[in-house]
Amino acid sequence: MTCTGKRRKKPVTELAGKKIIVTFLMHLGDLVLTTPFLHALRQAAPGADITYLVDEKLKEIVEYNPNIDHVWTIDKKGKDNNLRALWAMSRRITDAHFDLLINLHPNERCSFIDAMAVVPEKVGASHFLFRGFFHPWLKLNRTIHAADMYLDVLKRIGVEDLRNNGLEVFPGPEHKQAAEAYWAAQDLKPGEKVVGFNIGSAVVTKRWAPERFAQVADTLAKEGYRTVFFGGSMDEDMVREAVSFMRSKPMVATGKFSLGELAAAMSRCSLIITNDSGPMHVAISQKVPIVAMYGPSHPELYGPYTKQATIVRANPPCDGCRKGMKHHCDDMRCMRDLTVKQVLKAAHHWLKEKK
Repeated sequence: MTCTGKRRKKPVTELAGKKIIVTFLMHLGDLVLTTPFLHALRQAAPGADITYLVDEKLKEIVEYNPNIDHVWTIDKKGKDNNLRALWAMSRRITDAHFDLLINLHPNERCSFIDAMAVVPEKVGASHFLFRGFFHPWLKLNRTIHAADMYLDVLKRIGVEDLRNNGLEVFPGPEHKQAAEAYWAAQDLKPGEKVVGFNIGSAVVTKRWAPERFAQVADTLAKEGYRTVFFGGSMDEDMVREAVSFMRSKPMVATGKFSLGELAAAMSRCSLIITNDSGPMHVAISQKVPIVAMYGPSHPELYGPYTKQATIVRANPPCDGCRKGMKHHCDDMRCMRDLTVKQVLKAAHHWLKEKK
């Protein structure tokens, strides 16, 4: 008997009904960029039990994600920053009897933990010292956007349907309650529109000048918008400097929110104006339009994973970081030549759309 129909391609790795652990110990923005992968994995693995191993300080980013069943954590820069703790996590993975391990980044800690764990099938990225423990070992495709790079891991193990909802962070009830309490304390009325600012970045060369953020905030405040500065405790000095240049009085939420609370608070904004940073991706996960300032980094690879964004760059762009982002630069032309006028034009575009 001759079959005329096309035979469906069988996945390289069987996912349905499996007990799966995904490991990823990178930074805030990187973790948010894995959430499309989680959505696609859940769709491709009906009946699977999915555990996600992440950095303890970032737990709230995935704690309420419906696409995973369990969150395991390791305090990679704190109490677990030692070989004994990494080995203990390997034993925990072994003892849990997973069917499949997927590693999403060649981070040394993750690679060691995964290599030492006994799991029948291990796939994904790995540090070169541990590649032999992964079948298949996958070199990440760093020529595409990071979110697509993680999705590509699924594609290369046989998953064809990679549809997803973009970046997703799901604040829990307690996070929403904390955000609502903050807005109430600021006497924010239901009809008032809020523009958020995220002026920090772990990389100094990614930071736009605080006085320019102040000019943008003052202009929008004059137009009737409430303004708020977000960021962590490490950003407090920068925010104080920005506020010192302002004539209007913004709300200052810097250092006041956990990550889940930050996501909940950002969801109240009509627009967020931000440097390239982890909180930028958190804002996008809440489906808030953003204006993002880009200097030395490459938005093609780590830019806003959304259509509701305007990327603002110096014109003409600086060519100094073509071969890779500089963490120190005496010139800083790429950020210095990025103007208040450019940012306000982009902001007004999205605020007009929101009316």
